[in-house]
Amino acid sequence: MTLFLTGSPTRYGEPSFTEDNGFLSEVKAALEGVTGPERLPRVLMVSAAPDDEAFTASVKKGMSDCIHSSGIGTEEIVMLDRQNAALAPELVRKADWIVLCGGHVPTQNRFIHEIGLKKLLEGYEGVILGCSAGSMNCAGRVYSHPELPGEAKDPNYRRWLDGLGLTDINLVPHFEQVRYAVVDGLRLFEDIAFPDSWGHRFYSFRDGGYVIVKNGRSELRGEAYEITRGAMRRISEENKSYTFMNLVFISPHFPATYSHFCAGARANGVNVLGIADTNYENLSDELKRSLTDYYKVNNLENYEEVYRAVAWFAHKYGKIDWIESNNEYWLEQDARLRSDFNVESGIKSDKVAAIRNKSEMKKYYALGGIPTARQIKGAEGEAKVKAFARKTGYPLIAKPDSGMGASGTFKLHNDKELANWFEAHRDNFGYFVIEEFITGLLVSYDAIFNSKGEPIFENNSVFPTPIMEIVHQNLETCYWANKTVPAKLSAIGRRTVKAFGIKSRFVHLEYFQLDRDRPGLGKKGDYVGLEVNMRPPGGYTPNMMNFAHSTDVFQIWADMIAFDSRRKGDGEQYYCAYAGRRDNRQYKHSHQEILEKYAKEMCMCERVPAALADDLCDQAYIARFKERKDIDAFFRFVIL
Repeated sequence: MTLFLTGSPTRYGEPSFTEDNGFLSEVKAALEGVTGPERLPRVLMVSAAPDDEAFTASVKKGMSDCIHSSGIGTEEIVMLDRQNAALAPELVRKADWIVLCGGHVPTQNRFIHEIGLKKLLEGYEGVILGCSAGSMNCAGRVYSHPELPGEAKDPNYRRWLDGLGLTDINLVPHFEQVRYAVVDGLRLFEDIAFPDSWGHRFYSFRDGGYVIVKNGRSELRGEAYEITRGAMRRISEENKSYTFMNLVFISPHFPATYSHFCAGARANGVNVLGIADTNYENLSDELKRSLTDYYKVNNLENYEEVYRAVAWFAHKYGKIDWIESNNEYWLEQDARLRSDFNVESGIKSDKVAAIRNKSEMKKYYALGGIPTARQIKGAEGEAKVKAFARKTGYPLIAKPDSGMGASGTFKLHNDKELANWFEAHRDNFGYFVIEEFITGLLVSYDAIFNSKGEPIFENNSVFPTPIMEIVHQNLETCYWANKTVPAKLSAIGRRTVKAFGIKSRFVHLEYFQLDRDRPGLGKKGDYVGLEVNMRPPGGYTPNMMNFAHSTDVFQIWADMIAFDSRRKGDGEQYYCAYAGRRDNRQYKHSHQEILEKYAKEMCMCERVPAALADDLCDQAYIARFKERKDIDAFFRFVIL
């Protein structure tokens, strides 16, 4: 079912559906999705004044003329009122398009209950268009503000009614006509709707604006206003959108760049509800502006505390649509929260092991036909791991089965080092996996996928020195984002995501590009799966992707969240390079010399947070170039 909520589908005085904010095209597309391109729709109108024959006839003629002048043909148009109420089940069943007409909300509300329309619409797969009162009665709990003389001062007038339950959105339609309306001496907005909005949210927009509800998502288009807690604010403008969605973002303040994800979601009208373990005043100004609400916990590691925070948001704002941190560290907690709050838009507890544990990843790589290094669990014991080494040869890599980055990773060159490793890890060797060592170029496939499993953004980064070596040998960090993604890498990246069944996520997948032929793995230049990370790449890589592709990946992710599509394009393409320096080293060129030489190319230059310094060094320089050859010269100038 596709639901449209309007005040009026036309601009004032116009004879046909407005084309503003994409309304007419959306209606036509929705109808064709029901009938196909060949058949014309059968239309059923539901009267808001079923006993007023003259009014109902006038509404039917006016809406029929409007439909046809909009270029929409019809097979038939039937008005459902008192005369044919007994036929309601048959008429609803036959209809491709149901129009809930405008009029008096309580009068129509009584009629829809008399004919049992809520029950009749269960499982309905057509198009529903609400107009004014019809839109208001679509809500589960209808806000029926006083409208006629006497209603505002009548103590028995019911302002809340049971509705059709097609949406939880309450409207005050016809903003331009009713903004300064007075009922029984009371101002409709300031004296009636504003006081009623405590504990509720009402939305008002000009005729020509509308709400579209499809695939479980509600989106408001056009100039619109939200009324809540006794006040009103503008939430959308003409030709822009506001998405009715609640996103709980865990730890939005760290890394600091994650505030950009929140800003992008907020710009799309998403309610961004932050949970972190720092005081509100410590948040950045951008993050404060981006958050609809904030809940401080004493310890993000305490699941009960975080659970209570999400429960509070659910009580205050309604159903939670997304729970996300975009952070490897919180993946399991995110999944558990989604399971406990029945949030469908993401990985739940029953699937998180596949993307968290390296041993489980192997199963899904195999499902997608993606070659990977041979592996054995440390829990098999020293003897079996030695036998494994005789098959693969040394060196071996021992790393935590569940973990991220290079922390806790060891390179073992012979039986003696293997024995020493087991001795040093006698209490926890079962938490590790041991893999054969593969030589090649470390690359990543970074992408944002929509709910259909389609990439709406792709990037490739190249790491000439693996992070494990940078950390263990205290080396400088140098890597770059490519101008384009090699076709073979894109293909294996997409295949990997499909094998893991991942949708609606930012992913960071790591591969080795083989530097020689390896039996059982591939030819030189082929890609071998290393690790999947169902989150954005860490550090400054998202910023580098923006610089490389002249875009905004934070906004692209937010568009995926809100609209399940990409609305931010790419600009000119570059190579974007990262060079990091360590404070305990002396370098040939000074900081000032670097800034002077690369003044035109430099995109970012800043101190790295201490928590990231092991991987990214202490001082970051990020520059972009037209030519690949310029990257090597940049690296030499910065780190030698």
